[in-house]
Amino acid sequence: RPLRALGISSSKLFSRTRIMNKASVDETLFGAPRPRGPIKYEKGETLQIVTSNLVRDLRIPRDPQDSVCLSAADFQRITSASQNKAKQEMKALKEAYQRKREQDYKNAEERKRKLFEIDQVRKENHALTRLELEARDRAQCLMERTNNLKMEQEEEIKNLNKIILNVKCQAIRDAQIQEKKHIQANLSKEKRRLDAMMEEDRLKVLESEAQIEELRRKQKFSAHQKIHQQAQKKRQEKKEWQDVTKELDRQHMEKVQEKLNQEELEALERRRKEKERLQMEVRQINAETQRAKEQQRAEEKLAESRIIEYNQKKMAREAKYEAEKNRVKREKELRINMVRAQQEKTKMQIAAQKESYDRRIQEIADREWRIQQRELARKKVQGEATLKAARLQQVRCKEEMLSVEADRQRAEFERILKVQEEAILKQKKREEEQLQRALRHAELLQQQMKERELAAVAKRMQYSEEADQLRQAEEERLQRINKVKEKKLKELQSTVFSEKHRQDAERKANDFLQNLPGQRQINLEF
Repeated sequence: RPLRALGISSSKLFSRTRIMNKASVDETLFGAPRPRGPIKYEKGETLQIVTSNLVRDLRIPRDPQDSVCLSAADFQRITSASQNKAKQEMKALKEAYQRKREQDYKNAEERKRKLFEIDQVRKENHALTRLELEARDRAQCLMERTNNLKMEQEEEIKNLNKIILNVKCQAIRDAQIQEKKHIQANLSKEKRRLDAMMEEDRLKVLESEAQIEELRRKQKFSAHQKIHQQAQKKRQEKKEWQDVTKELDRQHMEKVQEKLNQEELEALERRRKEKERLQMEVRQINAETQRAKEQQRAEEKLAESRIIEYNQKKMAREAKYEAEKNRVKREKELRINMVRAQQEKTKMQIAAQKESYDRRIQEIADREWRIQQRELARKKVQGEATLKAARLQQVRCKEEMLSVEADRQRAEFERILKVQEEAILKQKKREEEQLQRALRHAELLQQQMKERELAAVAKRMQYSEEADQLRQAEEERLQRINKVKEKKLKELQSTVFSEKHRQDAERKANDFLQNLPGQRQINLEF
């Protein structure tokens, strides 16, 4: 993918910018600094090689003077300096935090002891005033609050809080599960009710659609019957008109009778209107039949007169047609004889022209073939000469390229040799400096060991005193933990939860506190 599509510009990729004045970068990887100037992208030199079946462009390598060569010592130094030391740093931070926490605990206990001694001295010396009593009460409240906050930071209290919180979360989760089941039951019930309603609506829609479809079918059937009857009336002959009219009357009467039988429960007024409508239709049909009869009689008379006139004209046309036919036949035979003579003459001319055309075509083809053969021979000679010159040029180019490659390898070897010699000198100088630093460091270590031996004697005395204080503080801490446990269990009992969850919380808290050691182990380093 192009760099611009990734949001990286070429100036950011190929430039090195110092972010901080205190930043330290190993410049060995980047070579000697060069003056910054405009970046030029020059196309390297290429060499064209032509073979019998391929033409290739080879790129001549550039001078590798600007490349960076690292010695084994520099490479080892850079890789060792880049190793991740996160685990050691985390361990050191953890130990420092633990020491700071213990020191804070000791300081708090020391302040507490001093305050207690001051209170005892005040109690022994004289009675306290009202302001002193208020100050003492405030100090006691503050001290109690501080002790409570400090106890909350203890690992045992944190674990106890986790147990109580887990029990509360479990109780809330059980309540949520029950509520979810209740909601799902209500949703299922509502869904079944909606499904029943939708099914009922669907059945109603299907029933109404069936009724509408039945009504449409009946209307369509009756319309088809009427259309069929009307078409049948128009196609029948004259002598069948009376029978068709009687049949139509009978069909209408049968339909009316059938409809009357099916609709016996309907009103008498509707029957009367339907009967009148049917009678009117019958009268209209009779009138139409009478008009059709009269029209047919008139058409028959007109047709007879037209037939007589047509026969007379037909006989005259036939006589005229026979005379014209004989005349056309004679003229046609005469034209056919003339055309045949002309065709024979034309065939002879076409044969002579075709023979002359074929002869010219053959001459042209022979002349083009001879030209092509001469051109192929010329191209073949020219191609062989070109290939011969290309092979000679290729041999010369190969010799030049081998010479250039030999010069480049010689220069590269001399440059690498020079760099290695400089690296060896730098390595010797660095080893001498390291030896001097090691000697100075050994002297400092000996001095520090003497100081530590003297400090260890003093620390042993201090550790023996601190051990007694730590044992006493541990006993007091365990007593406070038991009090906090009893307080939190009472608070849990007052919380509105089920009996099962309260018993579970009490059991886990008692099991956890019973498994605690009777006294924290105090490690002393002598």
